[in-house]
Amino acid sequence: MRVVIAGGHGKIALLLQRHLAGRGDTPVGLIRNPEQAATLRAAGATPVVCDLEHADVTEVAAHLDAADAVIFAAGAGPGSSAGRKDTVDRGAAALLADAATRAGVHRYLLVSSMGVDDPPAAGTDDVWAAYLRAKRAAEDDLRARDLAWTVLRPGRLTDNEPTGRVTLTRHAGRGAISRADVALVLAALLDTPGTAGATVELVDGPTPIADAVRAAHA
Repeated sequence: MRVVIAGGHGKIALLLQRHLAGRGDTPVGLIRNPEQAATLRAAGATPVVCDLEHADVTEVAAHLDAADAVIFAAGAGPGSSAGRKDTVDRGAAALLADAATRAGVHRYLLVSSMGVDDPPAAGTDDVWAAYLRAKRAAEDDLRARDLAWTVLRPGRLTDNEPTGRVTLTRHAGRGAISRADVALVLAALLDTPGTAGATVELVDGPTPIADAVRAAHA
């Protein structure tokens, strides 16, 4: 399986690329900074320099040639402005969907966030509020498309070792999840076409990942 991952230098993406390469898939990571290419190669991925804030749909679609799936795992990152939350977390996700449609890539996984269902509470930091609004807008945009999409909403992310056991359901409740387990869940979602059309939340839990993903149908 050839899988193109936006945000290829992110922590989750690097863990996912290593896992996919290890099982014989072909991960391709989209990155803005060419200096990050060596890190992706070390993880077993093919790096492609493509700035999703400035690329057009034709350029991005060319990078999706022969792909079986795309994953949006990009984000503006800590310290970025409210404006960049919109251009990356919403705008780049929509651009990737446009490109996937043009390239004929039907499977699309979106890494979103818990907490986007409700408007930001009064007093919420402006940048965090912009992030939540951008993630929700990206979800809404994707749901309106004729793609085999799955939206994954992880809880609070940690760098703990993977447990291989999770809670994956429409409403999981607040909790934490390791980035390594997020990566494993993403790989399992790729293998499970029946999860297309599902929006699921992910936190630590008791259920083996394979079982949790099989139960997470739309």
